[in-house]
Amino acid sequence: MVQTAPLPDAAPKNWVDRHAPAALRPWLKLGRFDRPAGIWLLMLPGWQGVALAAAQQGLRPDWKLLVLFFLGAALMRAAGCAYNDIVDRDFDAQVARTAGRPIPSGQISVKQAWGFVIGCCLVSLAILLTFPPVAIALGVGSLALVAAYPFMKRITWWPQAWLGLTFNWGALLGYAAATGHVGAPALLLYASGIFWTLGYDTIYAVQDLEDDALAGVKSSARRLGPHVARGVAGFYLVALALAFAAGWVARLGWGFQVLTLLYAIRLLDQARKVRLDRPVLALRLFKSNAWAGLILFAAIVAGSFGA
Repeated sequence: MVQTAPLPDAAPKNWVDRHAPAALRPWLKLGRFDRPAGIWLLMLPGWQGVALAAAQQGLRPDWKLLVLFFLGAALMRAAGCAYNDIVDRDFDAQVARTAGRPIPSGQISVKQAWGFVIGCCLVSLAILLTFPPVAIALGVGSLALVAAYPFMKRITWWPQAWLGLTFNWGALLGYAAATGHVGAPALLLYASGIFWTLGYDTIYAVQDLEDDALAGVKSSARRLGPHVARGVAGFYLVALALAFAAGWVARLGWGFQVLTLLYAIRLLDQARKVRLDRPVLALRLFKSNAWAGLILFAAIVAGSFGA
């Protein structure tokens, strides 16, 4: 039977449950298209990398590259989520927030899900092949990070750090797609993104503290416990320092510094508000990172003035 109710971490009035044909809803939910925040969080490092390469030359980012990174992020995030659900289907069945997902609820079989993963990857590969050779190599290399991620929660308290390595790979890929190489500013931007993700995914993990403990799933939120707000603040401070360093090495103009201060305010406000006993607030704070990432993207574009 097709699940028609919104999943717990999707907006009650998301477009999939409101407008998509009933037969397509399980597939769209498998790819998390009912929860688009993850598309933004995967796409924005790529946009930032493209913008950083352009801003160094006093130029605006290539809009065609931005469109390709949007499409690639949507497809690869869908593939990654489906793969993650295949691997985690037994865990997901034990967690209230994830038990209704298409695979553990029986709406989509594992074999069908693999077909979905392969289809998304093939279209993404077609996009990747339009990039320079260094970018193509980086794109292929990212698959190792994606493949390992679902297993991290079984072997380390810091699977959020691995997610940071994975989700922010686009910073390197975007820079390489625009320039044909990877420079020091891109590496600093990538490092900044890792700590940004470590912060926001720790906030996200606050939702599942009790269920994760019962299922034996590890997370940075469980490891930090009552110190979660302090930990998130620390991660974000490192992310901010590295972002400023990326702008300094790239010799970005004054617009970068001004808007990055707004980015800092946005992140540190999240750290101030996060609470272990407020999972609904944690989800809202997590979703606000799409805006935070857009602010940093705008800061890099603004840095092209006077660069």
